[in-house]
Amino acid sequence: MKKKLIIVGTGLFPEVARCYFDELSEYDTIGYACHQKYKQSDNLYGLPLYAIEDLKDIYSPEQVTIFVGIGYRQMNKVRQHVYEELKALGYSFATFIHPNIKIWRSTSIGENVFIFEDNTIQPYTKIGNNTTLWSGNHIGHHSHVGDHSFISSHVVISGSCKVGNNVFIGVNATLYDGLIISDETLVGAGAIISKNTKRKEVFVPTVTKALLKNSEEIGF
Repeated sequence: MKKKLIIVGTGLFPEVARCYFDELSEYDTIGYACHQKYKQSDNLYGLPLYAIEDLKDIYSPEQVTIFVGIGYRQMNKVRQHVYEELKALGYSFATFIHPNIKIWRSTSIGENVFIFEDNTIQPYTKIGNNTTLWSGNHIGHHSHVGDHSFISSHVVISGSCKVGNNVFIGVNATLYDGLIISDETLVGAGAIISKNTKRKEVFVPTVTKALLKNSEEIGF
């Protein structure tokens, strides 16, 4: 029998996460949850929607497992606060690792982690608690990704990097090997990082500009 799962959040990520958990894991999603002030209905995506404030009266920590499916708002701090609130109530957390991913014995992965398909995770790596790796990333050998972080798609984290807590790295970004990415660093899509970062630094590459000619005029 599958374990009962409550997914916390009301955005698109919870709906996506449910597909992965239900079809590819030992968990079966039985409902969603959010704080009372955000609860606009008793149902979400065809399942019951519970208020976090009432959850312990409905399902004890022994009855269900939690996954906090909240995105990267406020440098992942919204997800962090909800995760810590539910952890203080005694709940345990589900981690999802797509079955097509090789996890080495030397790799350590925390709780409330979600790792989508096609991630390459090399030996001697570590993924902290409450961190999301969207699809298609490369986590190089001996690299560590901290807690409450969000790695988008097709990010390259080279070997021996230390990515801190509450970090966001956008799609197609590249980190040179041996870097320290400090807490709350924001790396924008397509950025190339070659030096250690300072706390709360933001890196946004120049956006590609449109040509003055239109597509009919360039003789393609």
